[in-house]
Amino acid sequence: LAGSLGMLPSASIAGAPKEGVKISGMYEPIHGSAPKRAGLNMANPIATISSAALMLRYSLGLSKEAKIVEDAILAVLNDGYRTYDIMSEGMKKVGTKEMGDLIAAKV
Repeated sequence: LAGSLGMLPSASIAGAPKEGVKISGMYEPIHGSAPKRAGLNMANPIATISSAALMLRYSLGLSKEAKIVEDAILAVLNDGYRTYDIMSEGMKKVGTKEMGDLIAAKV
């Protein structure tokens, strides 16, 4: 289960993915630009970052690098950090910038 639209990446690609084959595509979070959250430091950046990982894997042929990004996201979540949309008891609430910085630091 995804838990939030803020967690869902998407890829519109020009063919079936095959290991080692680069495919043209467009990558974006399912939620779009989240205009209601603009400037509030509260939108979940994980779908956007995950979409970049999909681009690394499918269009750029960089599977190892994509896995590094995906593992960084999981590590931050496993460390207990959450944006407002996936916040639960006992977790550490952070904003957009902080979540992005935490993930970037893990990469």
